[in-house]
Amino acid sequence: MENEVVDSAVLAGSVDPNITIWGLFLQADIVVKFVILLLVLASFWSWAIIFDKAIRLRRLRARAEQFEETFWSGGSLDQLFDRLDGRPPDPLSAVFVSAMREWRRYAARNKAAAGESVTSLKERVERVMGITIGREMDRLERHMVFLASVGSAAPFIGLFGTVWGIMNAFTSIAAQANTSLAVVAPGIAEALFATALGLVAAIPATIGFNKLNNDLGRYGQRMEAFASEFSAILSRQLEEAA
Repeated sequence: MENEVVDSAVLAGSVDPNITIWGLFLQADIVVKFVILLLVLASFWSWAIIFDKAIRLRRLRARAEQFEETFWSGGSLDQLFDRLDGRPPDPLSAVFVSAMREWRRYAARNKAAAGESVTSLKERVERVMGITIGREMDRLERHMVFLASVGSAAPFIGLFGTVWGIMNAFTSIAAQANTSLAVVAPGIAEALFATALGLVAAIPATIGFNKLNNDLGRYGQRMEAFASEFSAILSRQLEEAA
């Protein structure tokens, strides 16, 4: 019994008391260090994208509400276009401006193009608005692929670091012919640390991607609904003018 107590005390004293997160990183193999750094950078960049897009979407929704309130207030569309033509402040305004530009081109050459059909003009306006919506959505969805990639790949990158760390642990055991905790613990801890970082990077990226993707989809539907309504308004004006 006394021998077991002595052996336990010796074993406890042989374990490195400085096994911390920073210590594990410094003692890790070069491959595990690379995996850890890669996952840390991916996590920071993912959070930066999430915060940037969340703030931007909130700002764009507020501007869209202001624009729609002005648009449906019954004021002059020409005056609204003149105010926004230089630099539309949000994608919804950009859709309106693109349609009004096509409308004004038609009005400017109305006499020369008297034979132009209303249907062809409507198709051009709808096509221009569709192109604008696609361009604006491409800008808003930038870096979303990175979030999806981190969410799907980070656990496997962490698993690779785990496997590599366990391989190092068994290599140390074989080299020293010693199975004590002091030999095994650092390698196992490095391996588990890489797995934890993989999950830390993947979970926020996946949740953020799903939430932002849903919000972007709603905003895209809002622009498409506005384009359809505005196209109907232009069609009625064209029919009344004819």
